[in-house]
Amino acid sequence: MKEYLKVANDPILWLMCLPVVIMVAIQAIIFSKRAFIAAKSVELTKQECKDAFRVGAVSAIGPAVAVFVVMLGMMAVVGGPMTWLRLSVIGSAPTELAASTMGAKAMGVEFGGEGYGVLEYANSVWAMSLNGIGWLVFAGLFTHKLDGIRNKFAKGDTKLLGEVGGAAMLGAMAYLLGGHLLAGGGRLVAAVAAGVAMILLGKLSEKLPKLVEYNLGIAMIVGMIAGVIYMG
Repeated sequence: MKEYLKVANDPILWLMCLPVVIMVAIQAIIFSKRAFIAAKSVELTKQECKDAFRVGAVSAIGPAVAVFVVMLGMMAVVGGPMTWLRLSVIGSAPTELAASTMGAKAMGVEFGGEGYGVLEYANSVWAMSLNGIGWLVFAGLFTHKLDGIRNKFAKGDTKLLGEVGGAAMLGAMAYLLGGHLLAGGGRLVAAVAAGVAMILLGKLSEKLPKLVEYNLGIAMIVGMIAGVIYMG
């Protein structure tokens, strides 16, 4: 084992990361409880809330599997504690790997390669931490203002508000998908396979309505399997 990994996997570091992970878990519980309370204001029944919660949990399986696979590789380089901490806060293994790689390159070495020691590891940790601060600052300063901007734009038209929200979501998803399509290779195959699977599952769900909540997770898994088979 490389020398810096003794520090990266030290029990003390696990204890130092624990408070942040606990805070994330507490926030998740608080948000869930408040969502159920707020549901009354939009006339959602308790059963509908439970159904929505289950759909979200099932849909998260696909992304979670992808993160888990990358997490294993990340743990081998930056250690278990920091991987646990960063993915609990951000949840994007590729983003964290990119940040840690930039931190290593800033020190003139390859991430996890020859010459990558304790000092270089510390720089990678700083890069990962600073990389996430910008999102938190923006969310804290501007999230509460975005709703007012949206309402001003739509001028109280609830139908238009739904269309604006839908268009924003489609644009964001298209942006994320576009990079995979342009990259070609296994990423293109995975994206196309997942898209085709989603279309077929949508048709199948017309006959099996209970399948709807599982469609996204299944499509993601199909895409990942197709990508792995192509690359293999």
